Amino acid sequence: MFNIKDTLSVTLILFSVIDILGSIPIIINLRKKAGHIQSGKATIAAGLLMILFLLFGKSILSLFGIGVEDFAIAGALIIFALGAEMILGIEIFKPDPDATNSASIVPLAFPLIAGAGTLTTILSLKAEYSQANILLGIVINLIIVFVVLKSTNWLERKLGKTGVDVLRRIFGIILLSIAIKLFKSNLFG
Repeated sequence: MFNIKDTLSVTLILFSVIDILGSIPIIINLRKKAGHIQSGKATIAAGLLMILFLLFGKSILSLFGIGVEDFAIAGALIIFALGAEMILGIEIFKPDPDATNSASIVPLAFPLIAGAGTLTTILSLKAEYSQANILLGIVINLIIVFVVLKSTNWLERKLGKTGVDVLRRIFGIILLSIAIKLFKSNLFG
């Protein structure tokens, strides 16, 4: 059953897990490597992943014999690699010259927007909220994601090179911390 308070709760929970505002330095960094990020394509891909996980998440994972914890650990490793890139200035995710649009899907749509944290959160929310409220919360977050993705050029101009570099390193450390927390909580349970 649809409930505004529940939808607002789901929206805020997903907003904090997706952390699109905190991902701005990562998005700017990906755009520099890939040349261009397709905001619409990334948003739609992330949205499809989230909705598929809402509807079929546990079934999909169990089909492959994968638990939610295993999925979260895999996502943690990718997030760790992104954080290491940002802090150390190394290149782990090398742009594929034959697939200039691939950065819009990996690592942007997955695991950055619709990563292990987001997808496992969606599975957890099903225990407490109705599917309609979760779906609306996902859609609201996708609108926010799209607006932020479209605004990264403007934000980069406002922050300047030094501002972006400082933010990239700070959020790199935060990403490493999130990855370690995800890894520990899902490994040791």
